[in-house]
This record gives sequence, structure tokens and C-alpha cells, in this order.
Amino acid sequence: MVITHHGGQCFKVTLGDLTIVFDPIAKGGSLPAVRFGADIALSSRNHPDMNGIAEVTFGDKVPFDITGPGEYEQSGVTIQGFLTKSQYGLPKGTLDAVNTVYAVGLEGMTLVHLGALSDPVLSHEAREAIDEIDVLFVPVGGDGVLSAAEAVKLAVSLQPRIIVPMHWSGMGEPKALDAFLSEEGSKDAEKVEKLTLKKKDAAAKDGAIIVITP
Repeated sequence: MVITHHGGQCFKVTLGDLTIVFDPIAKGGSLPAVRFGADIALSSRNHPDMNGIAEVTFGDKVPFDITGPGEYEQSGVTIQGFLTKSQYGLPKGTLDAVNTVYAVGLEGMTLVHLGALSDPVLSHEAREAIDEIDVLFVPVGGDGVLSAAEAVKLAVSLQPRIIVPMHWSGMGEPKALDAFLSEEGSKDAEKVEKLTLKKKDAAAKDGAIIVITP
């Protein structure tokens, strides 16, 4: 499994010929739109920064798109989506919007992408269903999503093997990543351009923070 970061909350996960994308950036977003083909596309929030399904419909790939809570299975990948709230990019007068937290099972590992989450506590349903997280993608930028302090608290409570901060590149508050690493006490977190991961690699980790640079 190879994980790459494409800015904001967008991560591409490739496993052989299979490509999964979380929160692809659409045209009209605050970041440059992505442009690659995906087999499965998950959007946590109906906002151009996170709902670019059309942008990952490319070449011979037309993604199985998931845009909300529920249980799904596609190409041997199991996916659960849980209803949460976001305050990111809200129209004036709106208090909050729907955000979906996704738990994805593939190659014997569980990836959890929290989306543009603003709730500092997950629902009982989500906590009961999500177990033994190998990789947790957590928003750290404030500005409608978790603050650095809230992100650390929630991430620690979920006890993932690997924590990947997001919502700091091209969005979020200034120096959000530095604030998160300082809050967590890991100023010298590992930084990689891509994360190549096998189950045995993840099993050897215990709350490690890995920054994937876009």
C-alpha cells in the first residue's frame, strides 16, 4: 500500500491496480484540483475542497463514489461511513454541515479518515465500530475543523498505530501543523513524500506521527 498526499484532506491510496482517494479536490476549490483516475472515491464533506468526484473520473477509471454514511463493499474493500458534523466553509447563517468519517478495511489494515470533522468526540456508534486503527487521518487546522489541541486529544483516545495530520497544507490556520506537533510533543515527527506500508510495518508502530508532504 502506498499513500500520497495531494493537499488539504486529499490522500490517494494505491494497492496494486486499485486506487482509492479520500476527499478529492474539485475545480473551484481553494486548492488546485486533482487529476487522476480512482476506483473508489470518498467525499467527507460536500464542498469543492473535498467533493471532486468528477476530477478522479479519468481515463478508463470511473470511481465507485461514496458521499455519506452507510456500509459499502467494493473490489474487496469494506467501508463504513459515520455521520458527524463540520463547520468548515459554511454559508453565512449556517451552524454546521454533514461530515462523514470513513473507516476503510483493506489488505488486513484499517484506515480511518476523519474528514472535515469539528466534533471533538465521535459518536458511540463510531467508537464501537472502529477498532484497531492502523492509520488515522486527522484534521488539525482549526478554521471549522478540529483545533490542534482537540486533534491531539481525539487521536490519542482512538489509539491508532499511525497518525497522519491533514488540513494544514493549503488550508487551515497558519502554522497549524507546527501547533499540532508541539501540542503532541513530536516536533521531530517523521516526514515522508509517500508512505509505503504493509501490515507488519503498521503493527510495529504505536501512535507514531507521520507527516506526508504534498
